[in-house]
Amino acid sequence: MFELKYHTPFEWTEVVLADFETFLQDHAAAEKKASGMAMSMLSHYPDKRKLVKAMTDLALEELIHFKQVLKLLIERDTNLGDDKKDPYIKQIRAHFRHGRDGFLMDRLLVGGVIEARGHERFSLVAEALPEGKEKDFYVAIAKSEEKHKNLFVELAYEYFDKQEVDERLEELLIIEAEICKNIPFTAALH
Repeated sequence: MFELKYHTPFEWTEVVLADFETFLQDHAAAEKKASGMAMSMLSHYPDKRKLVKAMTDLALEELIHFKQVLKLLIERDTNLGDDKKDPYIKQIRAHFRHGRDGFLMDRLLVGGVIEARGHERFSLVAEALPEGKEKDFYVAIAKSEEKHKNLFVELAYEYFDKQEVDERLEELLIIEAEICKNIPFTAALH
């Protein structure tokens, strides 16, 4: 449906694999936050039935992903990490427009862009991991993120003019690429 403007280099994957437990902790936190974000959206827009149903399903799916990552952490005898502020999320959210419609469109489109970045990076992790349960898990998670990326844009098309959505999505993709270029690589999703 759309392509990211910045492609994560393999060096990011090397940083992740060098401290995989920290990455798993960050991944768990991201899934937990994604579930909470979906619940927040359905609470803020109860009049938008398609959005409510989609966000209900998404919240449950993200919570299942959280549970799956937690299981990987436990198998590695690693505790759940502390929630940390994500500089990537903070920077991209700073570009949300004000006003009910502009804010909703941006929330949906940024959600799609974040899911697209997750798809890209989880795919890199899956590609780099050795054969086994963790690799299979990250292949499945990457596919899920790709589906979510499209869901958010489809919801934006449901509630807003397609041309406006496409123009704003292009703006946000350029902003997101600049953010990614300037954030140092860590053992974190973003």
